[in-house]
Amino acid sequence: MKNLFESDTYNTILKRIANLSPESTAQWGKMNVGQMLNHCQKPIEIALYNKDFGLKSNFLIRTFFKKSMYDDSALRKNMPTPKGFKVAEPKDFSTEKERLKSLIKSFHSLKNKKDWTPHPVFGNLTPEQWSKMQYKHLDHHFRQFGV
Repeated sequence: MKNLFESDTYNTILKRIANLSPESTAQWGKMNVGQMLNHCQKPIEIALYNKDFGLKSNFLIRTFFKKSMYDDSALRKNMPTPKGFKVAEPKDFSTEKERLKSLIKSFHSLKNKKDWTPHPVFGNLTPEQWSKMQYKHLDHHFRQFGV
């Protein structure tokens, strides 16, 4: 599994963002491209700023779903979106694109950080697990929009 701390993966993600435009359309799901860019910021904000977006954990999620967030399998299309990650209101494409790039750069700059605050749903994660999870989520949504 690729991870966002790897320089090649990081650069590829930034190139994929550059290939998005206000006219990019989803191949599945309900979000438009501006909403997707805003949505993709939320997991990174959890890592960087310890936000929780009202997310709750439980034994089943920690036991059965946690590993799937950083293994080699792709996220399924049309998976349910946690309530705190839903974006229904219109979002400005350019603003959201620049904000997501900034967050990704900030996350990547922490590649040598050892101690991370536990995730509000998945609990303790290694730096590599954090990084794989971020990549996997971004990859899922960039595939959704064909980049």
